[in-house]
Amino acid sequence: MSNLLPLIQNETLKIWKKKRFFVILFILAILIPIFTYAQMRMAENNKDKFTDWRSQLIQQIADYQNALTSDRIPEEWKQYRRIMVQQLTYYLENDVDPSAPNAVTFTRGFMNNAVTLFIPLLVLAIGSDLISGERSSGTIKMLLTRPVRRWKILLSKLVALIFYISLTIISTLILCYAISGVFFGYGGWKLPVFTGFIINGAEVDTSGVHAVPHWLYILMQAGLAWFSAVIVGLLAMMVSVLVRSTAASIVTMMATIIAGTILSNMAAAWDSAKYIFSVNLQLTSYLEGAPPPIEGMTMLFSVGVLAVWGLIALIISFGVFTKQDILN
Repeated sequence: MSNLLPLIQNETLKIWKKKRFFVILFILAILIPIFTYAQMRMAENNKDKFTDWRSQLIQQIADYQNALTSDRIPEEWKQYRRIMVQQLTYYLENDVDPSAPNAVTFTRGFMNNAVTLFIPLLVLAIGSDLISGERSSGTIKMLLTRPVRRWKILLSKLVALIFYISLTIISTLILCYAISGVFFGYGGWKLPVFTGFIINGAEVDTSGVHAVPHWLYILMQAGLAWFSAVIVGLLAMMVSVLVRSTAASIVTMMATIIAGTILSNMAAAWDSAKYIFSVNLQLTSYLEGAPPPIEGMTMLFSVGVLAVWGLIALIISFGVFTKQDILN
């Protein structure tokens, strides 16, 4: 293992010199203010319409209940509305505003919406050409002529990838909080948020619901988002090993993730779709008690499915990379 650390440092420096991470920071710095402005406008509109947050929740509950009487709404959407009515009623009865506008709640909402598509796409910007990019440039041949075992080379790339994935999650949290705090204020860390909702069909089991401070909720959310992102990174590395073209590697992973997002919204009746990795990426939704993409899915199930996909990706990546003829 003595020569592994220099390899990791070398791979970390390679990714840094590609300036992909700076592009990620630039994208975040552009998009987060836009989303912050949209959230601010929404908060202002709600302030004009409602006297306080309680009247807003009561109106939301009434809107959901009215939608349940319509024959034009699919049953899957009605089930979502039944669940939301029960959850909003729980917040109302416990006198907790679930969307109090501040930097912490904005960060919570942004991370919850970004974990399925936005963050995975950022990960692809770093991980989709770990091997295929070096094949295109020819640097992989120089690397493999060194007296270093191939598995160490790939392991160093994996460690560097996980490092930058971690840095991406941390940067997203920091930028969300720092930018939105200019508009909403930097308080809210100790405000309570409920978690532990268990969805049973159209019913919500609140027996295990408990309040946690926002700082703890954000930490749990960040951990789940990190796990989802790492699995995407492992799969991106596997495709990069299998596919020689960088463009093909990126397009393959992008198509898979986007298809999974579409399936999550359209394939509620297709039970087997719950074993597709991209359908399970929305781990943070389990924290807030949102209905799963497919009935019967739980956080433990989704974590298990993602772990299996990640393990398969690792086995294929190391198995192929250590044996394939890359030099020709």
